[in-house]
Amino acid sequence: MKYFSLIFAVLLGAQSVYALDVVYPKKNDVTINSPSTFFVGNADTSIPLKINGVDIPVHKSGGFAYAVKLNTGKNKFVLESGEEKQFFYITRPASRYIGYTTQNTELPYETARTFVTVQENVPLRSTPVDSGNNRIAHYKKGIPLFVVGEKSGFYKIKLNSKEFAWVAFSDVTSADEFTPAKLLRREVVDNPDYYIFKIDFDKKVPYLIEDEHPLIVKFFNIEGKPDNTFIFKFPLKQKLVGYSGEFDGNTFVLKVRKFPKIRKDRPLKNIKIVVDAGHGGDEIGAIGCLRNNEKDVNLAIAKTLETELKLRGAKVVMSRSGDETVGLLDRVKKTNENEAMIFISIHGNALPDNMDPNEHEGTSVFYYYPQAKPLADSILKSMTEQLPLSDDRVRQGSLAVVRNTAALSVLIEVGYLINPSDNAYLLDKEIQANAAKAIADGVEAFIRE
Repeated sequence: MKYFSLIFAVLLGAQSVYALDVVYPKKNDVTINSPSTFFVGNADTSIPLKINGVDIPVHKSGGFAYAVKLNTGKNKFVLESGEEKQFFYITRPASRYIGYTTQNTELPYETARTFVTVQENVPLRSTPVDSGNNRIAHYKKGIPLFVVGEKSGFYKIKLNSKEFAWVAFSDVTSADEFTPAKLLRREVVDNPDYYIFKIDFDKKVPYLIEDEHPLIVKFFNIEGKPDNTFIFKFPLKQKLVGYSGEFDGNTFVLKVRKFPKIRKDRPLKNIKIVVDAGHGGDEIGAIGCLRNNEKDVNLAIAKTLETELKLRGAKVVMSRSGDETVGLLDRVKKTNENEAMIFISIHGNALPDNMDPNEHEGTSVFYYYPQAKPLADSILKSMTEQLPLSDDRVRQGSLAVVRNTAALSVLIEVGYLINPSDNAYLLDKEIQANAAKAIADGVEAFIRE
């Protein structure tokens, strides 16, 4: 009898040890270079929770989030849940740059130099910064560029007398002098699914695609053209639903998807859609208040969405159907190889240290290329009308999986995993099903319009 009593006491003790589960920070002694951070985790709802003596609200699900300020040096935090205490030490280092400035001015060249791209998918940017929504093109290997200056690890590219761009040092190498290219011929290829245009030059040239109405492709360094620029305009009489443009040898191939014929009773019939469950396998993603992994939430919603879309007649391709690691470029590759019209990536949101999880909630939809914004608007409208999650806006975002011009590509942050209320919603099977329905309704509304 004493043996069983001892076991029972040990179990009770183990329960009390784990009654307070701090998900973030991940360790009890960490360094965070930020003026603030936050605690995220879960606790017993029947016991008061305190952080440094301050009462902390605990959501009915058990989740909590609390932002704290950090002084320079070591900060001590005591978390108390009933008799249980946990101690955290967070060090905010002193700035190493006080009183020091970095020379960061543009260095112009006296004469232009010729460089050439040395790898595939080289980003051409509107600013000399390796972040933000500044990618204006992606070039294959072998595209020649005129360099007229440099700044912050980027070369300044002259496209014509009025248009300039930037490319990273590591993406190009010096090349022989480049003379203007000759435009040889243009050809229209008959295809039931795409408008296909082939434009032959005697050599590759830099270019920009502007996916507005009309769709415009600008080719630079072209002999005999005003400002050495040849502008190809395609006056679309339809909604833009995917395109691609790149060099195949010295021939530039532009493919613009024709708007599919739709059935009024089943608008998604035969529409090919890639559903992408973010993260997976070794990539856990964000961790929620209740220690739930983003990759699992994403997959649950994505599989429900797959079922919903198939019921409406869509042809669905999953980027992953189980807990497996899939690279970002592999997701894009699968979309392009399947010639999907729509790409939808499912995610759960998180925040950097200097933001407060309690001040951020709701659903947001990201796009990169303008052609995808109407789809993003339609999906967010449907989701915020049908779900208890708030409107966290449609945003342009330079995210790897939506920088995919061959399809209308959007990334949906269904809710914030580190916001206690949102996290509870994301784990609710009924809300997951309603989210799938709302996304499908949003896609359907976009197609109908």
